[in-house]
Amino acid sequence: MPDTDARYAPIEDYALIGDCASAALVGKHGSIDWLCWPRFDSPSVFAALLDADDGGCFQIRPVDDYTVDRRYLPDTNVLETTFTTDTGVLQLTDVMPVAGRAAYRQELWPEHEILRRVECVEGSVEISITCDPRLEYGQIDPPLEDRGPHGFFYNHEGAVLIVRSELPLTRSRGRGALYGQQTLHEGERHFLSLTFDEGEPAVLPLLGDHAERKLARSVNYWRDWAGRCAYEGPYRDAVVRSALTLKLMTFAPSGAIVAAPTTSLPEAIGGERNWDYRYCWLRDAALTLRALYELGYEAEGRAFFSWLLHATRLTAPRLSVLYDVYGNSTVEERTLPHLEGYRQSPPVRIGNGAHDQLQLDTYGELISAAYEFVRREQSLDTWHADLLSALGDEVCERWEEPDEGIWEVRSGRHHHTFSKALCCVALERLVALDEAGFLQVDVARYRNEAEAIRAAVEEYGYNEEMESYVATFGGDRVDASLLLLPYYGYTDATAPRMESTFARHHGELAQDGLLYRYPPGTDDGLSSEEGAFGICSFWDEEMFARLGRHDEAQENLDRTLAYANDLGLFAEEIDVESGAFLGNFPQAFTHVGLINAAVTLQKARDGTLTTLDEPVEHARS
Repeated sequence: MPDTDARYAPIEDYALIGDCASAALVGKHGSIDWLCWPRFDSPSVFAALLDADDGGCFQIRPVDDYTVDRRYLPDTNVLETTFTTDTGVLQLTDVMPVAGRAAYRQELWPEHEILRRVECVEGSVEISITCDPRLEYGQIDPPLEDRGPHGFFYNHEGAVLIVRSELPLTRSRGRGALYGQQTLHEGERHFLSLTFDEGEPAVLPLLGDHAERKLARSVNYWRDWAGRCAYEGPYRDAVVRSALTLKLMTFAPSGAIVAAPTTSLPEAIGGERNWDYRYCWLRDAALTLRALYELGYEAEGRAFFSWLLHATRLTAPRLSVLYDVYGNSTVEERTLPHLEGYRQSPPVRIGNGAHDQLQLDTYGELISAAYEFVRREQSLDTWHADLLSALGDEVCERWEEPDEGIWEVRSGRHHHTFSKALCCVALERLVALDEAGFLQVDVARYRNEAEAIRAAVEEYGYNEEMESYVATFGGDRVDASLLLLPYYGYTDATAPRMESTFARHHGELAQDGLLYRYPPGTDDGLSSEEGAFGICSFWDEEMFARLGRHDEAQENLDRTLAYANDLGLFAEEIDVESGAFLGNFPQAFTHVGLINAAVTLQKARDGTLTTLDEPVEHARS
């Protein structure tokens, strides 16, 4: 399978815009190639990202050859793309409008909107416009009605898309695509709007001065939000960009944070590692919650924790690996054979078959998140406490079982060392919460089980010959997840076994500032290769910092950050040889890793570094 296809832009050429309920990918060439409405995991409106010919897109660009420069307006998620041609300079500004709550009470807003402003800032530029919605993952060419000055209406199953433009658009013959071509001269500025509404009435978007005010209000919203970031360390720009990216992947109505806004971007061109990441993983819980609190985003932290407990209550004491933004865990996986896949890399999948796997580490990650929440908030609702106690009992019953592990392998269940260690952490954190007065558990039982788990991990999960913790009991393979053991407080970074584990893992998995999650070629039930994992690279740098090797941590962090695209965004994986992005984009987990690595290094330098087992204050009477 060829690894290039001129119809597809590199993944790193994309930017993300959103409204905290949905998101769109915008390419360097002014094309919106991925958009799902009304929420992240809804069927697509535009999916040229996964089928360049039949997926649909919304593109604005110069007709003649051009060069491209782009940026987010400082401390915002408003994208500005500058095209320079031989005759002039064109600026395209893209935003999904957002504002504070008061603005929504004062006027009607469409349920969702993409606002695009095109402006000639120098000379003259001839532009081309294409708006070609293909609904239901490219399967439906929706009927189009031209309502003159009110715009173009696409109706489908009770929902309506409305396109309004200050530039003339014409309908293609026989189908619903809209096209336009116009020469703009210096000083000319025009708006185009695409909106979505379900039910009645649909809100007709206003353009002109109203659109200009809406754009300005969105800029102010994002700058106000970014200005709340408490981090003031040397990597502030990268940290703030990561925080803004996480905010874009937050589903505000519930507080959930999706792993990525895309599906089926391949981890290897032509391979089968194409997954739907538009859901919320418990695996990410404690790391994400701590990142939010460390940056001073307490409201977002509380909302995320509330969603975590709501979602898990629906399946407790069993934990699903992943949930949708409302907490549903049934997200059956199926393929869409009519889409050719990014760069002809099928299958395109929607839903995720990992939802019904057993991952015992999720109990430790969720309970660690609860522990972090209590440490920050000094409170825990009664029903939250009862739920956590039930989860602890489940850990006692099931920790001896094999599971699929943190990486959701599809090669069957094994006794994963990290999963066992996190079961130990779960019970130890619950005992600590009991002793602090926040809940009640069978302390004697939990202590006995935790000791038994720890003994098993130390006997079977540590390879004496390799001088390293290993991926599975009795095995000889390294696994980057084991670098998190000090983070969760299972052991100290400076403990002899952990230091030697880090040396072994860094030696076997690190390459050019990046880290693989496990050795290439490992049998995980899939045949294709994969790239280095962004999040694992940041774990590596955290370990350097925790060991007091601050200069090495900074050197490696600088190298990893250099792999970001021109906007500071990361995908799930990176091809070590070319630096190309692989996997779904942008990846929340990678940006969480960036935040935590930067914060860890700063705290290690100033002597305030902690782990997730720092004691909580006793509950107030």
